[in-house]
Amino acid sequence: MDIAELVFDEKELKEVTKDVSVSILVVDDDSSLREFLEIFFKREGYKVFLAESAEEAIQVMAEESIDLVLSDVRLPGMDGVSLLKHIKAQYPSLPVILITAFASMETAVSAMKEGAWDYITKPFNLDELRKVVRQALAASSKPQSFGTSQGEKVYKLGSMIAKSPSMLKVFQLIPRVAQSNSNVLITGESGTGKELVARAIHDLSPRRDKPFIVVNCGGIPENLLESELFGHTKGAFTGAVSEKKGLFALAHHGTIFLDEIGELPPTLQVKLLRVVQNRAFTPLGGTKEIKVDVRIISATNRDLEKEVMEGHFREDLYYRLNVINIHMPPLRERKEDIPVLVQYFLDKYSKEQGKSLQGISSYAMKALMEYPFPGNVRELENIIERSVALSTSNLILPESLSLAQYKSQQNNKHQKQQEDPFKLPPEGIDLDAFLDSIERKLLKQALERTGGVKTEAAKLLGINFRSFRYRLAKHRL
Repeated sequence: MDIAELVFDEKELKEVTKDVSVSILVVDDDSSLREFLEIFFKREGYKVFLAESAEEAIQVMAEESIDLVLSDVRLPGMDGVSLLKHIKAQYPSLPVILITAFASMETAVSAMKEGAWDYITKPFNLDELRKVVRQALAASSKPQSFGTSQGEKVYKLGSMIAKSPSMLKVFQLIPRVAQSNSNVLITGESGTGKELVARAIHDLSPRRDKPFIVVNCGGIPENLLESELFGHTKGAFTGAVSEKKGLFALAHHGTIFLDEIGELPPTLQVKLLRVVQNRAFTPLGGTKEIKVDVRIISATNRDLEKEVMEGHFREDLYYRLNVINIHMPPLRERKEDIPVLVQYFLDKYSKEQGKSLQGISSYAMKALMEYPFPGNVRELENIIERSVALSTSNLILPESLSLAQYKSQQNNKHQKQQEDPFKLPPEGIDLDAFLDSIERKLLKQALERTGGVKTEAAKLLGINFRSFRYRLAKHRL
């Protein structure tokens, strides 16, 4: 979208600007451009301040709380670069984006060294401007916060939303981590949002315009994983009819996210160690070493320190990957986030499914607050999506939640149900949820009994390995 394509509706403009908390200062001596950007940013939901010179901008910043500055490089009197230096001296964490003509590109690039967040060139694309502004605001010293109708403080960073102190600490750490090239290990149970953290780190980093490659180390067969990671030459093995680039090569200048790193076979741990140490690898069947510039972020739901002690994971690789650790707390330890997430998912899926649900009943919310969420945020999202789809009223009720454990607790009030859990109670059951609950428990017990060895766990359950992996994925284990 460019400037000529933007059409404004005054009524819509008043609606989106009635409750704003993020403020932008636009500095430009062109009055028509200032006015245009004021309308554009108000439409985006921001509070906007205007200045036609650097001197006026300094005065505005002294009197108002500003979250981002968008300034032209060429200004009367003090120019945009001098203004940038002043801002960085007085307000070090305040992001500054410069507007420049193509002829002044060298000035803009040099300004990046003075601390500018980014620059855009005239004539600029509005979609690009919107994206750069959002990234700069997200990467500022503290996450964006906003108030709810109950007056609560809620924080948002990237695609994540929360209000708990433990998640706020994660939100505050991410922008600082994003500016370095150090390896990051994200730990936590399945479903806590480890990939969202990795993506936020990439989006807020200097690599944000380069590839973000996701690798599920537990989801690719072992005999194919080396080829997927490092590529292969033509004829490297039967079926290799052409040369193939690996995921590390595709991530050049960007970020590679190695999810479920604890599932990596020992032979590949050795090869990955070389990549981590030297940022170089040799494709399968090749002789020429390939150098890559890539940021490595890993994630695991396993206790890697325990895996190291038991000899299942290389100690040297563990310490190379775990330069910076970010731990994602499980949802049961931050229950104050449940109402916030419920409303977020309720709004999302109501809109997607064309329904107008007003909210969730107090009894349904009580059931969610008491539920331990073994599948964490991912499980909560699935529950709300299903509830919206199945709801026949404008309110989410307890019976539409499909909480297997909640239903079980209700049924346990009946003595006969306690004595025989497989006896159909008078009020009936949700058969799919009941069978899913049994299957999940048996999968977890098999894994625990075999120490996490999936092939052995599959044998215990009398199913083939492919079927076992499908069921693990189905239950997010």
